[in-house]
Amino acid sequence: MIPAQVIEAKRDGHAIDPGTLRAFLDGYLDGRVEEHQMSAFLMAVVFQGLDPRELDDLVDIMIGSGASLDLSDLDRPRVDKHSTGGVGDKVSLALAPLAAELGLYVPMMSGRGLGHTGGTLDKLEAIPGFRTDLDLAAFRRVLESVGCAMIGQTAEIAPLDRRLYALRSVTGTVPSIPLISASIMSKKLAEGLSGLVLDVKAGSGAFLPDEARALDLARTMVGIGEARGVPTEALVTAMDRPLGRTVGNALETVEALACLAGGGPPELRALVVEEAVAMLRVAGQGASDDARRRRARAALDDGSALARMERLVEAQGGDPRVVASPDRLPRAPVVRHVRAQRGGVVDAVAPRPLGEAVVAMGGGRRRLDDVVDLRVGYRSLAAPGDVVEPGDSVGEVHAADEAGAAVGEAALRAALVVGEGGAPHRPLVSHRVTASGVEAFRTG
Repeated sequence: MIPAQVIEAKRDGHAIDPGTLRAFLDGYLDGRVEEHQMSAFLMAVVFQGLDPRELDDLVDIMIGSGASLDLSDLDRPRVDKHSTGGVGDKVSLALAPLAAELGLYVPMMSGRGLGHTGGTLDKLEAIPGFRTDLDLAAFRRVLESVGCAMIGQTAEIAPLDRRLYALRSVTGTVPSIPLISASIMSKKLAEGLSGLVLDVKAGSGAFLPDEARALDLARTMVGIGEARGVPTEALVTAMDRPLGRTVGNALETVEALACLAGGGPPELRALVVEEAVAMLRVAGQGASDDARRRRARAALDDGSALARMERLVEAQGGDPRVVASPDRLPRAPVVRHVRAQRGGVVDAVAPRPLGEAVVAMGGGRRRLDDVVDLRVGYRSLAAPGDVVEPGDSVGEVHAADEAGAAVGEAALRAALVVGEGGAPHRPLVSHRVTASGVEAFRTG
């Protein structure tokens, strides 16, 4: 195997045979294929894609590069959820303890920020002491005692994906259906699941903004899961505006805790509930979706899901007092209110400029070794449909210094459109994708 020849073949649109692909990827893990060569190969995949056999081979090679969990002895269904990434998407932080409270085991293996989107691990690590680097034995202990556990990829699980994930984040090679599919599904299929729910974002802030491509990604991942015996379904959800009223790691953690306490923005709560319903559905739990929704809403409103989160935080080394007192989370030293320059109705809040600004303020990674400032971001953001008067606050920029605050303010002003109202926006959940096909989403 000569690395340059593999890169050239994919650049020119040729399929890579299984033996050569395995040798190339194994060579990356052991150092015979260098970072710049893998970067070139990934970019070739972005432009040329992978055929179904190549994608199948890639998923198998990723899974086989490490260990797989065997959780078959547990007495309840094991169901996970994964999002393709969005701006302000803190659903996982609320969903994992909620689903555990509803009777599922949730072995959730998540990632860090990727490109302009935030990562679940960074948000969790805003909680003082919270450890996301548990090994598989500790992961299982937390899972059995709490009902959910939330960690990053361990050295044992899909190490090839772990390396590629970090490289894609800094080389502009994220928006590729085969690369996204293989990355997500290799991790999830190594978790020993009995069901999987996927949140596939569509809209300007998603890695795949176009709805048709989002549906293609959803179908691809559902097919990978179902072919390996894991009941899988995907919800296509809105990312033409930030989810909720916060963007940035610690600030989003506060909002997730508010959701678990029965509050938080209505869109966040609604999506958390629908994804909990989907998790129960793939697990075969509950008589109907309406019954599942009632159970999920009750667990948010009666404090039981929040109490489950407190147990999780303590079990993973975090300060459990944060759950009841989110003001213990790290705070940025500079807070700047951005004021509306005209009155009217908020027609749009573009998510991508806000995500990119958080990265520019230090809240994301430009290089593999960047240290993330967990404090920075936005709070109390205006949302489409809000009525504002001149001088009203349309959001707070939380920054490390005045220069960062200026970057954040400029991005918010560029993202915000105030008009007469009535501008179209995507439904919160537009489609459900299963092994049976694609259907328009209905809440009953």
